[in-house]
Amino acid sequence: MQVLKTRAAGLRKAAGPTLVSTVASGTAAATTLVIARGAGASAFGQFTVVLSIALIVTVGMLTSLHYVMLQELPRADPERRPELVATALLATLAVTAGLAVLGMLAAPLLTAALNVDTRTLGFGLALAASMTVNQLTESFLRGLKRFAFVAGLKLAVAIAYLGSASYCLLVLGVREAEPYLVALIATNVAFALAALAAVRVRPRLWSARLARALYRHGMYVTVIAALTGVLFGIDVIFLNHWADPADVGVYSVYNGFPKRLLGVVFTDGIGLVLLPAMATSDKPLLMRRIARLVPAVAGVTAVFAFAASTVFFLLMSGDYPYSLGLMALSALGIGAHTAFNLYSVALSMDGVRGAKVLIGCLAAGTPPALVALAACIRWQGLAGGLAGFALANLVLLAVVAAAAARVYRSPT
Repeated sequence: MQVLKTRAAGLRKAAGPTLVSTVASGTAAATTLVIARGAGASAFGQFTVVLSIALIVTVGMLTSLHYVMLQELPRADPERRPELVATALLATLAVTAGLAVLGMLAAPLLTAALNVDTRTLGFGLALAASMTVNQLTESFLRGLKRFAFVAGLKLAVAIAYLGSASYCLLVLGVREAEPYLVALIATNVAFALAALAAVRVRPRLWSARLARALYRHGMYVTVIAALTGVLFGIDVIFLNHWADPADVGVYSVYNGFPKRLLGVVFTDGIGLVLLPAMATSDKPLLMRRIARLVPAVAGVTAVFAFAASTVFFLLMSGDYPYSLGLMALSALGIGAHTAFNLYSVALSMDGVRGAKVLIGCLAAGTPPALVALAACIRWQGLAGGLAGFALANLVLLAVVAAAAARVYRSPT
């Protein structure tokens, strides 16, 4: 009974920061919609390409140390926490700088492969670096249980980003992507600096031995993040190859914004209660429950995405034509994607065993999923991208559902 009371008190204490954090994430997502409407489909397409490059590169720069900090900092002795923070920060900065330099040195090859110019690649690397320090420093605050502070800081930064984007649109009339990218990079860096000031990093506590241990700890999560980062970020790269820039922007409104909004609801809302419950539950029983819930989760998510996107399109300009058929494809893909993510999160709560199962599923499902996605986009452009995204997620969902049923079946 005392344990239940303690958990309930913890949830009540976290309710305020969680609400503020959800509002902050929603504000940041809404800013993307404001940019899409004001800048136009072509400029928003370039913005989306840079963001997709950054999301993929961030996996290598961050190497999952933010996940490691969320686990290690809460259970470490108070006198050991400064060493963890200093080592994680300096190691990440070194890896980030190294990858950024390598990326620019390899610009002739990368720009040809990605169908972008060197300036766009540079923006992608700069945005990736800013996102890396942003996520790492946020994990410091969360790991140290500074929930109210991180929530307030996220809200302040989100409002600043919305204000700067609105100023560029309404006052300056900017219709290019680069100023909004600069504003996003600046707000990420501002968050990181404020977080570091609150944590008070002591660089002299850096430890090479500890750095090696932290990277080994995050190895499995990094492999999963790399596979999913490529799998769910390369659709925009394919579109940038075989479709018009404006189609990339329209695709992001159909697919990217609803997906991002659902991510906010899960990460800052449902996940607060769901993740701890998954971590402590009986895993075979959990997987059977998920298998029964998947059709309902996918269906409800698809309906929500369809309805929400209809509202979004009422607010958009003529650059973003609304189509029931395209929206239905988008809703199908987002529903399957949410169901796959539910399995992914459940497996990640089972430690090394779950990580190995998920890596195996991704290794088996990614090649056919990418082939299907590329073929659909090359054949039908925007519509093919939405159909390919849905097909790729259905393939992955089938693989992970079959694997989970086999590995986690109860002994007879």
